[in-house]
Amino acid sequence: MTSPDGELNERRRVELEKSLREVRERIDAACRAAGRRPDDVGLLAVTKTFPAGDAALLSDLGLTEFAENREQEARAKVAEFGALRPHANVRWHMVGQLQRNKARSVARWADVVESVDSPRLAEALQRASARALESGERQEPLDVLIQVNLDGQSGRGGCSPENVPRLAEMISRMYEIRLRGVMAVAPLEGDPDVSFDTLLRISERMRQDFPDADQVSAGMSGDLESAIAHGSTRVRVGTGLLGGRPLVSP
Repeated sequence: MTSPDGELNERRRVELEKSLREVRERIDAACRAAGRRPDDVGLLAVTKTFPAGDAALLSDLGLTEFAENREQEARAKVAEFGALRPHANVRWHMVGQLQRNKARSVARWADVVESVDSPRLAEALQRASARALESGERQEPLDVLIQVNLDGQSGRGGCSPENVPRLAEMISRMYEIRLRGVMAVAPLEGDPDVSFDTLLRISERMRQDFPDADQVSAGMSGDLESAIAHGSTRVRVGTGLLGGRPLVSP
């Protein structure tokens, strides 16, 4: 006889499997429309506010990239996920605004920080990654993306487009963190095509100087098609995968 927890777990797995299939179909269709290969666009599951059990189920379904936006929640969730799926080979991304005093903790669990937007934060992450490497808490330098502010609203975080080259040059000289590309959130108002085209041009200029910084993290549940049409290499999907509100998982 299946236990109530087992039934709940199976129902949630079926829900997530259906959502994952639908999101992948959207990505595939957007890639075809843009003349791109579906393999060129990665899917990052944004699991903020959802339990570690959901991330575990998604990893069972083949996902390997997960994102959080609050350090304290992420730290606990990564540890719980590790207990649930000790042999899963996944990568964790920090995508939310990050205070410098959280850098030490983030360097212990994150594989990627996508929200680097200032020299001071880059320096804090460099120091934190160096300490984590020295202590054995991480095995590789921390990958980072520069978050670009596309609407000029300071409250949303991000580096202004004109300051991106200077920040990129600074990060490129650091050994404990590695510049991998750019990230942005489309403005709440306005045409996402215009915003993502701006991000693509910033990315193209960056790659001229730093060929390894070829990642473009852009597009979410509501605008991933536009982002893919403008060169996104990774879409960040939360609602489209997990639903509009947290669901209890065992």
